[in-house]
Amino acid sequence: MERTFLTPGGHEGRFMSLPALAERFPQIKRLPVSIRILLEAVARNADDTRITGTHIEQLANWQAQGERSEEVPFMVARVVLQDFTGVPLLCDLAAMRTVADDTGRSPAAIEPLVPVDLVVDHSVQVDFFGTVDALHKNMEMEFQRNRERYQFMKWGMQAFDGFRVVPPGIGIVHQVNLEYLFEGVRNRPGDDLYYPDTLVGTDSHTTMINGLGVVGWGVGGIEAEAAMLGQPVYILTPDVIGVELTGTLPEGTTATDLVLTVTEMLRKEKVVGCFVEFFGDGTASLSVTDRATIANMAPEYGATMGFFPVDEKTVDYMQKTGRADDACERFEAYFRAQEMFGIPRAGDVDYTRVVKLDLSTIVPSLAGPKRPQDRIELPAMRKTFESLFVAPSSDNGFAMKQEKLTERYPTQMKGVDLGHGDILIAAITSCTNTSNPAVMIAAGLLARKAVEKGLRVKPHIKTSLAPGSRVVTDYLTKSGLIEPLGELGFTLAGYGCTTCIGNSGDLAPELNEAIVEHDVVAAAVLSGNRNFEARIHPNIRANYLASPPLVVAYALAGTANIDLSSEALGQDASGKPVYLKDIWPSSEEIDTVMPYAQDPVTFSKLYTDFSGEVELWNEIPAPTGDVYDWPESTYIAKPPFFDGFGMTPPPVSDVHGAKPLLLLGDSVTTDHISPAGRFSETSPAGQWLIDAGVEKKDFNSYGSRRGNHEVMMRGTFANVRIKNLMLPPDADGKRIEGGYTLFDGEQTTVFDAASRYMAGNAPTVVFAGEEYGTGSSRDWAAKGTLLLGVKAVVANSFERIHRSNLVGMGVLPAQFMDGTSWESLAIGPNDSFDIEGIEAGLAPRQELTLRIHRSSGETEEVPIRSRLDTDVEVAYYQHGGILPYVLRDIMN
Repeated sequence: MERTFLTPGGHEGRFMSLPALAERFPQIKRLPVSIRILLEAVARNADDTRITGTHIEQLANWQAQGERSEEVPFMVARVVLQDFTGVPLLCDLAAMRTVADDTGRSPAAIEPLVPVDLVVDHSVQVDFFGTVDALHKNMEMEFQRNRERYQFMKWGMQAFDGFRVVPPGIGIVHQVNLEYLFEGVRNRPGDDLYYPDTLVGTDSHTTMINGLGVVGWGVGGIEAEAAMLGQPVYILTPDVIGVELTGTLPEGTTATDLVLTVTEMLRKEKVVGCFVEFFGDGTASLSVTDRATIANMAPEYGATMGFFPVDEKTVDYMQKTGRADDACERFEAYFRAQEMFGIPRAGDVDYTRVVKLDLSTIVPSLAGPKRPQDRIELPAMRKTFESLFVAPSSDNGFAMKQEKLTERYPTQMKGVDLGHGDILIAAITSCTNTSNPAVMIAAGLLARKAVEKGLRVKPHIKTSLAPGSRVVTDYLTKSGLIEPLGELGFTLAGYGCTTCIGNSGDLAPELNEAIVEHDVVAAAVLSGNRNFEARIHPNIRANYLASPPLVVAYALAGTANIDLSSEALGQDASGKPVYLKDIWPSSEEIDTVMPYAQDPVTFSKLYTDFSGEVELWNEIPAPTGDVYDWPESTYIAKPPFFDGFGMTPPPVSDVHGAKPLLLLGDSVTTDHISPAGRFSETSPAGQWLIDAGVEKKDFNSYGSRRGNHEVMMRGTFANVRIKNLMLPPDADGKRIEGGYTLFDGEQTTVFDAASRYMAGNAPTVVFAGEEYGTGSSRDWAAKGTLLLGVKAVVANSFERIHRSNLVGMGVLPAQFMDGTSWESLAIGPNDSFDIEGIEAGLAPRQELTLRIHRSSGETEEVPIRSRLDTDVEVAYYQHGGILPYVLRDIMN
C-alpha cells in the first residue's frame, strides 16, 4: 500500500497510504483521525508475527460502538523520558545488561531500537525564591544532591546508541517535546519512507503532544522499556469520544479556565481508557498552545489521549518555533496525501459518542482543593472553601469546626500570623500553562498593573516562577514583563516541574510549626495540573490549580478564602481598594505582546546546542563501558527484579492464605501509593538512609531516589495523607492518615507489616474502591507493590496506566463484579483470602474466584474479574512481568 507524495518544494517521499488502503476498507475515510494514525503504524510495521494482516483488518474495520476485545500492537516512533522515571528505567536496562553479561551473552544486545530522549526536569527544587540569584542557587543545590544520578545518566548516554539527554536547566520534558523534539513526520536515516511522529513517554502528561496531532500517551517506565527494546505497545482497541467545541472564548477567560471545565466535564463522562478527539469550529479557532494545554490534562479527565488533528495552525506553530521550511512543507504534504489534514466538522467522522461544549460558556475558574476535576467558579471560591472547611474528609472536606474558621494563630516569624485559607505557596509552574504564551503574558501584564498600583505580595508567601523552557524568560524579558513579576516575588526559580510535582521546597520552620501546632488549613495556588493530597507540600492541605494570572492575583490577596470577583485584592498607595477587574489584562493587550513569544530565531538559538549551556552538567565525569559496575550508592542500586532469573518462567499459581495489607477507598492516587516529595527521618525510608549514614538535610526526595529500591519499597503506601480504612478512627473520630496498617491487631508501618508477612511466607492483597491508581504514570507504585509481597490488587475500577504497570510487574489486578466491593462484603483486617482460577489456565478478563475466610470461621466465595485485558498481558503475567518477558525474548 505504499505511495509517494510530493512537497511544494519538489521533495518526494514514500508513505504507507491510508487512501490506498481505503480502497479495500472504505470505512477508513470515516475513522477518527487518531485511529487512522494508529492504523498507519500497524500497517507499516506488519511482520506476520507480532503484527499481522488480521490486526490491520480489525483496526481498519473499527466500529464506533463495537465490542472492545481486540488488541492493537502499536510500534512507536520514539520514546521520551523524564528523569524521575528515566533513572529507574535506565537502572532496569543496566541490570538487563548485567544479566546478559553474567550468562555469557553480549550486553550490547540490550539496546534501544527507537530514539530515546531523557529530559532532566523533575530534580530542581524551590529551596531559594524571591531573589535574582534563586535560579543559580537552586541549580547548585540540584547538582549537589543529584550528582550520582547525573553520573549514571551520563553512563547511559555513552553506553546506549540513540539515547540522548537534555541536561538540567533547559526545560520541562513536555514543553521541550513541543518546542524541540517533535519532528512532524519522520524517517529512518537513509530511508525515504516517511511516517507520523508517534511516541510513548514515562510521564502521564506526555499527552501534551496530542495538541500537535501526535498520537502518544504516558506509560510507566516498565512499558516504555519494552517499547524502546522493539516491543509493540499493546492496547485494547479504544472507544473514541468526540468532543465538539463551538463558539469562542469570552473576553477575560483563559485556556486554563477552558481546560478545567473540560476536565470536570469529561471526568463525569467517564472517559477512562478512551481516546478523546476534538473537532468542530471551536476547535479550529483555538491556538496550538491552547490545544496543547487541553491535551496535557488528559490524565486528569482520565482519557488515554486528548487528540487534536493537524491543520494550518499546526504548520504555523512549527514555523514560529524555528522548524525548517522543508520540514514544515513535508509535514503538510504528508498529511494532505493521507487525507488527514484539517479539523473535522460535525458529521465528518464516526465517534463512539459525541460530547459538546460551547466555548462562550467558559468562566474564570480554579480547581481544588484536592483533585483537578473539582472545578470552582471564581465567585464561588469563598463559599466553597467555607463549606469544605467543615465537610467530612469523605466529601473532600477538612472536617474542622465552624468556630475555628476565622481564628488566627501566632507564629515565631516576626509580624506574621496564620489563618485558615492563608496562601503560603504561589507558584507559576508546570508544563500545562508555562507552554502557553497567552497565559504567561497575562500573568506578566497583571503583575505590571499591580506594581503600578502599589500592590505587593507578603514576604512570607513562597512565590516562584519556573517556566517549561528558556523561551518563556526570553519573551518575558524582551517584553519588559519579567521585572514586575520579580517585584512581586515571582523571580526565576528554575526550569523544571518544581511545585507541580512536589518540589516546592520547604516552608520556613516557623510556619511549619504553627501549621502543625494549630492544625491550620493553609493553602497553595499553582498553575499546575495536579493538586492531590500532600503532593504540593505535606503541611498544606488546600491546593488550588489556576491560570498564571490568577496565581499572581491570589498571591496578592494572600488568601484562598475570598471572592475575587467582588472583594478587593488590596489597597493602592492612596488607600483605595484595588479589584481584580482593575488589573486584569485584556486580550488586546496580550495580543500586542504575543509577537515576542513567536520568534523562530529565538527557538532555533535556544535549542541548537546544549553542550555548552550548563557548566555544572559538563563538570560531572561520565563513567564508561557497556556494563555498569554498580558502585555503592544510596541513589543508584542494582534492582532486584532479575534476581534468580532463568530462561524458563516459573509456573503461575493460585493465591492461598493471603492477608489484607490495606483497605482503601476511592480515588487512591499513585501519589498516595508512591509519593514523590520529601519524607521524614522517622519514616521507614528515612530510617534506612540514616542507618546508611545519610543526614536528614541530604535526604532529597522520593522521586530523586527512584534508582534505589531500598528507599522506594519503604516509601510505598507511605504518603502522609493516605487513609487505610483498616485502621480505626482516632479519639476525635478522624481517620488516621499515613503509611500505617495492622499486623496481628497492632498498628505498625505498612513496610514493617509487609516485611513480617513476607518473612512468614504469607502473601498479601490490597483492596480498593473506584479509580485506583489515578494520577502520574509512576512505575514505582507498581514496583513497590511487588517488592512488598502483594500478589493482587482487587478494586472496583482502575486507572489505565497503573493497571498496566501492575501487570508489567507481575502483580494481578482484579476487579469486583456485580456491584460488590470490599466494604459491601464486610472484609476486615482479620480475614484471609484465596484467589483461584489462575493456575487452571488464564485468558484475558477471565472470571476468578475470591474466597474469603472470615475470622469467625465462615467462608464466602465471590467472583472477581481478572484485569489481564489482552493475550499479551496474560503472557507478561505468566513470565513474572514485562521485563523478564522482554529479556527472555532478546536473549533467545
